[in-house]
Order: sequence, then C-alpha cells, then structure tokens
Amino acid sequence: MHDSPATLAVDCGGGGIKASVLDAAGTMHAQPVRASTPYPLPPERLLQVIADLADQLPPAGRVTVGMPGMVRHGVVVSTPHYITRAGPRTRPVPELVQAWSGFDMRAAVSRRLDMPAIVLNDAEVHGAGVIAGAGLELMLTFGTGLGNALFDGGVLAPHQELSQGPVRWGLTYDEYVGEHERLRLGDAMWSRRIRRVVDALRPVYLWDRLYIGGGNSRRLVPGVLDKLDDDVVIVPNSAGIIGGVRVWSLTT
Repeated sequence: MHDSPATLAVDCGGGGIKASVLDAAGTMHAQPVRASTPYPLPPERLLQVIADLADQLPPAGRVTVGMPGMVRHGVVVSTPHYITRAGPRTRPVPELVQAWSGFDMRAAVSRRLDMPAIVLNDAEVHGAGVIAGAGLELMLTFGTGLGNALFDGGVLAPHQELSQGPVRWGLTYDEYVGEHERLRLGDAMWSRRIRRVVDALRPVYLWDRLYIGGGNSRRLVPGVLDKLDDDVVIVPNSAGIIGGVRVWSLTT
C-alpha cells in the first residue's frame, strides 16, 4: 500500500477549488491550497487553475479531480455551474455548454500534469473518503448545490445527477437546498429542508448508512441533528480531499 505514489487531490466546487498532496495512507503532505472558482470557466481555464494549484504543492505521481456534474469514465456529460457566465444561478452560455459537453477531462488533466488521472463527480470522491465499504451507503454533499454518490459493498455505483431532479414548487434539489436558499432562509429553516430531503430519500434508497458532508454540513442546527436517525452520519468537508487517494482502489 505504501508503495503507491503520492496523490494530488483536487476538489472543484462552485465557489472554490482546493488541492493538496497526500501519501498512500491519506495523510496530507501539505496544507491545502485554494483558489476562488473563476467565471466564465471553459475547460482550459479550469485546467490552468488546477495546474497553478499543483505548482504550489509537493510533487505527486497521480491526480484525482472531483468536479460538479455528471462525469462518466472521465468525460463530462454535463456540469451545472461551469457552463454559466458568472457562476451558480447565472445565465448559461451556449458556447460553454458546448465546450463542456463531452469534454474528456481525465485525458486533458493527465496531459496537462503529465501523470495518471481519475476524474469523478465531487460527491463520489467525497464519499470514497468516508464509506465503510459494507452495505448500501449514500453520500450527500451540501454546498453550492446538492451532490450525491452511491456505493454498494464499497463499489461505486453509476452516477445519478440527483441535483437536477424536481423536489418542490418546481425547484430542483440544487435550487431547494443550495447555498442561495441557505442564505435566504437562514440556517434553522434551511436545516429543516435538509431533514425533509433526508426523509424523502430514505424510502427511495433504503440505505444502510447515509453520510452528509460538503461545506454546508456544519451549518445544520443542533435541533435538526438530534432528530436524524442513527444511520445518518455527518462527515467533515476534508473528505473531499482525503477521498482522492481512496478512489484509486475503488475504481481501478
């Protein structure tokens, strides 16, 4: 295990992009470095941000990138934020929609950094950092929007972009529980929405364990946390980096 190369782990969000280098045990070899997510963001600009962050860190032998949206075999099918003119909730730009659709991010990252690469949905990388590897485990991340990943016996299931599904009043999950609504509602009312989402998804997935993470998981108020069942676990946002090592054993 410890003969594995150091891993550059990059967590790409709607508001920020952070990276660190970890050893085979998942120990960080440097404090994470961060950049604000620039907009508009064509693929080449994201690649430049990743390369700039890598230049600030110790050398690595492979790279894991987690990014929002539907990513299949390293190819971007769709990404909700990076196609917009000025970030989440702003107007999509047709040229960016075209640029991202079908873009082979894994091949591009590997070429740019000259090392093997894995590119997944960011919630999938996050989940890889926390799952026990037994039973059906669902990862939900709350930040700019909603991220999700499903694991069965430690095996990553094909991705479903739950964030774009309708939930209430014609809103998608991204719109219903995203950062914009948290700021509008306040943490207490927003937390009650999170509990409603958990209650609604329980009969759909019948999970053995649900993990709640992402940058806004710490915003859940104690009154709601106390009402979540024992099969729901709050996990630190650092899992989005730490999972960058573990995904190599889950997907290769």
